[in-house]
Amino acid sequence: MSSSSDDHPWTYDVFISFRGEDTRNTIVSHLYAALQNSGVYTFLDDQKLTKGEVLGPALRKAIEESKIFIVVLSPDYAGSSWCLRELVHIMDCHESYGRIVLPVFYGVEPSEVRKQSGDFGKALKLTATKREDQLLSMWKTALTKVGNLAGWDYNIFRNEGELVELIVEDILRKLDISLLSITEFPIGLESHVQQITKIIDDQSCKVCIIGIWGMGGLGKTTTAKALYNQIHRRFQGRTSFLESIREVCDNNSGGVITLQEQLLLDLLEIKQKIHSIALGKTKIMTRLQRQKVLVVLDDVTKSEQLKALCANPKLLGSGSVLIITTRDLRLLKSFKVDHVYTMTEMDKHQSLELFSCHAFQQPNPRDKFSELSRNVVAYCKGLPLALEVLGCYLSERTEKEWRDALQILEKIPNNDVQQILRISYDGLEDYTKQDIFLDICCFFIGKNRADVTEILNGCGLHADIGISILIERSLVKVEKNNTLGMHDLLRDMGRSIAGESSIKEPAKHSRLWFHDDVNDVLLKKNGTEIVEGLIFELPITHRTRFGTNAFQDMKKLRLLKLDGVDLIGDYGLISKQLRWVDWQRPTFKCIPDDSDLGNLVVFELKHSNIGQVWQEPKLLDKLKILNVSHNKYLKITPDFSKLPNLEKLIMMECPSLIEVHQSIGDLKNIVLINLRDCKSLANLPREIYQLISVKTLILSGCSKIEKLEEDIMQMESLTALIAANTGIKQVPYSIARSKSIGYISLCGYEGLSHDVFPSLIWSWMSPTRNSLSHVFPFAGNSLSLVSLDVESNNMDYQSPMVTVLSKLRCVWFQCHSENQLTQELRRFIDDLYDVNFTELETTSHGHQIKNLFLKSLVIGMGSSQIVTDTLGKSLAQGLATNSSDSFLPGDNYPSWLAYKCEGSSVLFQVPEDSGSCMKGIALCVVYSSTPQNLPIECITSVLIINYTKLTIQIYKDDTIMSFNDEDWEGVLSNLKVGDNVEIFVAIGHGFTVKETAAYLIYGQPTAVEIEPIPEVDAQPSPDAKTEPSPEVEAHSSPYAKRRRLSI
Repeated sequence: MSSSSDDHPWTYDVFISFRGEDTRNTIVSHLYAALQNSGVYTFLDDQKLTKGEVLGPALRKAIEESKIFIVVLSPDYAGSSWCLRELVHIMDCHESYGRIVLPVFYGVEPSEVRKQSGDFGKALKLTATKREDQLLSMWKTALTKVGNLAGWDYNIFRNEGELVELIVEDILRKLDISLLSITEFPIGLESHVQQITKIIDDQSCKVCIIGIWGMGGLGKTTTAKALYNQIHRRFQGRTSFLESIREVCDNNSGGVITLQEQLLLDLLEIKQKIHSIALGKTKIMTRLQRQKVLVVLDDVTKSEQLKALCANPKLLGSGSVLIITTRDLRLLKSFKVDHVYTMTEMDKHQSLELFSCHAFQQPNPRDKFSELSRNVVAYCKGLPLALEVLGCYLSERTEKEWRDALQILEKIPNNDVQQILRISYDGLEDYTKQDIFLDICCFFIGKNRADVTEILNGCGLHADIGISILIERSLVKVEKNNTLGMHDLLRDMGRSIAGESSIKEPAKHSRLWFHDDVNDVLLKKNGTEIVEGLIFELPITHRTRFGTNAFQDMKKLRLLKLDGVDLIGDYGLISKQLRWVDWQRPTFKCIPDDSDLGNLVVFELKHSNIGQVWQEPKLLDKLKILNVSHNKYLKITPDFSKLPNLEKLIMMECPSLIEVHQSIGDLKNIVLINLRDCKSLANLPREIYQLISVKTLILSGCSKIEKLEEDIMQMESLTALIAANTGIKQVPYSIARSKSIGYISLCGYEGLSHDVFPSLIWSWMSPTRNSLSHVFPFAGNSLSLVSLDVESNNMDYQSPMVTVLSKLRCVWFQCHSENQLTQELRRFIDDLYDVNFTELETTSHGHQIKNLFLKSLVIGMGSSQIVTDTLGKSLAQGLATNSSDSFLPGDNYPSWLAYKCEGSSVLFQVPEDSGSCMKGIALCVVYSSTPQNLPIECITSVLIINYTKLTIQIYKDDTIMSFNDEDWEGVLSNLKVGDNVEIFVAIGHGFTVKETAAYLIYGQPTAVEIEPIPEVDAQPSPDAKTEPSPEVEAHSSPYAKRRRLSI
């Protein structure tokens, strides 16, 4: 029997077994580098270990202390007795300790390894010459076993790089390592990481501060990530990688504080609100004093950033490592780092390999492109970013297109990186894609891709396809949370292009973003119609004002972002072509009436003093996104009647908001409503529930909202309802009817709907039950339909679907297979009703309940009053005299068919109607109870299981005692001739069911006389058995009986 792998701790994550002559300089070297760069501690036999006829203790130890083995089976692998001995020991560890073995069939077929056939088998025979038969047998056994394992066949992959990438991904999944994502082709990265790691290891007894310095595009961040992956496990989770510090600080006035909070969260798992940079510095150094940590500060541009995040690193614990990446060497020297690691350009061999990986998806150029590739690489001067961009640009292009590109390259100075990168920009097919690129460079880095697409589409730039092409050309990247990003060099290149028409005259630049340039243009009021976009932001403590006439000549202004700026004068002078306005911290009380915003697509007005958005509604038929968040005086939403195409309404953290205008019901295209933390909002207008287009509704933190209406079922597109921390106490029943909802956060329930709904449903069925402790998915999400029917005949069977009306009376589940139905039924009984089938089957026989009190219960469904009355009297007489071991009549009468079973359920097959339809069902139960439980009702629920239709109907106790016509219609509609049906009675603890009988009522008897029950010595049977009279065929089919017993 194999021992658990966890019982045998390992030193190495991966051990690579290979034949050096075949693979050392090909797949093995690439695989080893990729694993090392991903932080996977890998053992590679580098021939320093002494070879011989037996494995040395060092190699045996390395094998035994490795968790995963990669066996590269090449054509001559079996030609090495050393490799074969390795393999035997590897397979022993696999079988003894459960270690993972992953074969790579490199140039050989798996069948050749399994059968030791072909050239592979010949090599084995040659190796086995003059060796003992026992040894050959061990080798063959090991080869057969490894050949039968799932692995990778090199022959089915397009190239070696693709295979290596998949192997590394699989290894990381198996190791369950959380690592930073690095470049797809880590060419040359290993040497950088090794050199820096050696520096760190040499200073392991002190705090080590490393600076990684170099120009943009050399791979400073990538190297830092790979280094982080390599060493992060030394720090037991106390690690933090703060990426793009410059960008965070530039794009967010509170960026430094955000980074301080993130640093504490990463290192100490403490989420703290920091109110000032000074307080953050104190908290960081106090909490981190004498702690051994790994911190990476990426792209630092100012000494203030270092001081705010790690003012005195010497106070950290011994062995801590602080890594700083920057373009500013002076900054590192002033911070007194221990070592500056200078990034250098790649050599020509690495450059060619990196370029080829991007251009050809392989490490070498294709034959006819070899010389052309070397020429391109020569112009890139070893800059990794240029190699990546140009490689992607030339990929899949013709030889003629390559030569044209080279002719352009010849005109560009070798040291002009921006111009090299511009080749990709100039290669864009038309001006619209170039405009999209320039707009992103200047205004939209870090912005949501979908929102930017809306804005640029509003400018007529066809941004859906345009952004996709930019991503394909490696000019733009989509980063976390679907935000747009790009490398600094590309951004700088784009901004340079925006101002190249007149370098010394900012007023003639197409886009203005540089603070001093914008300030100069607005003060001089000399802007021109060339200007298409402008951004002017001030620190949180600063404000300024300009006259609106400063914008008078910017007739083509499309994009405008202001922060801390007030405008004085006639707003009619501002461009009527505006598509995007992002205005933060204005001081006006409402948007001036003379503003012409008719072409706006996105309007963001945040952190303002407005009490209302507009004094009078304005027709903005192009407006798609309205964001008026963080406005502390805003009391009422705008009138939406003039915003017919609004798609996103965002009003977060408006603490004075008390009313949502009823015209919100006019928004036929709205997909997002975000009212998070509007703490004074107490009610939502009924019209909001009529919005069938809304996909996401966010009400979290709206503490005064106490109720969601049942009308929420009308929001048929709703996929996410996020309403945590509100005053809502009851989840609307109708929420479960939604066919679209995928995520819910409400009343303590949070998660995907298929995980939340079961618990939610049972909380409705049993209000006193602590349903939150029973949150579970339906057997791996096996149920496609959960129908909750109430006092209604509206039975909807579409999938997936949930039906709930005002008063919950029944739960209805539709399964996909017989096996699912059985599994779900077991779970419902065992988990939700605390009833165990085994207990029911073993404790329901008569001899086990002789000394207990017997009681009976008759439940009527449909038109069954006369029958239930008659049966009740008969049962009462039988129990009073205790004259028989069987108390339930088993005979069939003209008006009913009887089915009787021992235990808590009864089985039957729906019979032919014989000219009359079923009018009702009388369910009779005889059960035992202790004296203490006599006053307590025993029935908790009744389940009707239709094995033919794969459905389960569950009726709770108060429904059972008040069964009405609608309830009966629900039962009857699911019973067809020939259906195999079981009715199960769920009882509480302290009760045991002796017998259960179902009487299917056909016709309306005026009176029923039941013969006295004879004294029969009934023997309990291990089978669930029905007992109709001889005159009527027994319809408890073997199918139904088998199903009941299998539970």
